[in-house]
Amino acid sequence: MKAAIIGAGLGGLLSGAKLSKGGYEIEIFERLPFIGGRFANLEYKGFKLSTGALHMIPHGSRGPLAQMLREVGAGVTIIDSKPTAVIRMNNDTEIGFKDFQKHLPLTKSIKLGTILLYSRQFKPKSNISFKDWILKYFDDDFLLKLADSFCGWALSLRAKDVPAHEMLEIIDNMYLYKGSGVPLGGCGAVTGALANVIKSNGGKIHTNVCLDKIIIDKEKARGVSAGGRTIDADIIISDIGHPGTAGMYECRDEAYLGRINKAKPSKGIKICLSSDEPLIGHSGVFFTPYAERINGINEVTNADPTLAPPGKHLIMSHQTVISDDLNHEINLGFLDLKKLFPDKKYEVLLVQSYSNGWPVNRASSGSDVGSRTPVQNLYVVGDGAKGKGGIEVEGVALGVMNVMKEMWV
Repeated sequence: MKAAIIGAGLGGLLSGAKLSKGGYEIEIFERLPFIGGRFANLEYKGFKLSTGALHMIPHGSRGPLAQMLREVGAGVTIIDSKPTAVIRMNNDTEIGFKDFQKHLPLTKSIKLGTILLYSRQFKPKSNISFKDWILKYFDDDFLLKLADSFCGWALSLRAKDVPAHEMLEIIDNMYLYKGSGVPLGGCGAVTGALANVIKSNGGKIHTNVCLDKIIIDKEKARGVSAGGRTIDADIIISDIGHPGTAGMYECRDEAYLGRINKAKPSKGIKICLSSDEPLIGHSGVFFTPYAERINGINEVTNADPTLAPPGKHLIMSHQTVISDDLNHEINLGFLDLKKLFPDKKYEVLLVQSYSNGWPVNRASSGSDVGSRTPVQNLYVVGDGAKGKGGIEVEGVALGVMNVMKEMWV
């Protein structure tokens, strides 16, 4: 059996590694000159920056991505963050993420604990937003700001843009898998290890290759073509999102096209800093609910010093994009950094924005339509087809798991 995979991002590489371990012949086609997509390393001034995602795995060594890496034999070490996360309060004090309930009025704290304990009974069947869900049960300003901070860091969305049922699935997974972690070597170590698994099992990865189309015969995927060359395959897996995939063949399923066109990408901005001293002092997430724009910050060199030159620290902030004026959004991020670290010295290494054809997620959390397409043997993986309750790369892993279950791999 042969699988042709479109795109060498994390979803495509996870699929290729899993299928190659299952005996499939693998051939991956990537249009860029490098593998990893938005989960690759970017070398700059001796720092290992990243093309997209932070050097962070949301559920650490216990989560779905770590599980898949172990299953396929990818040699990746994940350093679990301690503490998992810290919250910067409005009076510049800091509290542990697990202790935020203590800062609610007693009645609201008890109510929140009860709802989280029995969360499945409180999951709405409607598409009420997470913000409106909080207002319905609590109407608490601190909870709303914390929700925006978490959603902005984890999903590049505001609480009003995330369906409550999806957010409650995410919260369930947070309790199930515990804390976050940093992969030694950064994002590139993960995708590089997956590529090694694929190649060691005889698979091929082509870069700088743009495919022309997906070949469909009688509603079944038969292969792909590139530059007049036809590559036959029994299975086609696409890591370029549903709209991009549908654009590679003559899709006539209007209902499917309508669903995937409703899925909106999520947008974000990342600011990378260098400092001679720690700005945060731990490897967990630093949530900033009272900042104007920045939602969360990671100081990954507290877990892996090799991500920066000797004696330097690498700090990455992330914020969701609220307006269409990117320069305005970036400047607000800079102002936040000055307020958060008024007495600290740091250098701005790089500012990256993610939108349009290079978004944070091709389909925002709660809006994607899963991995199936109207075509037999054609599946979609990646940030446009995440599993339910999956944060970023954990959602990518869950989506790949779902495809493997359908294929019985």
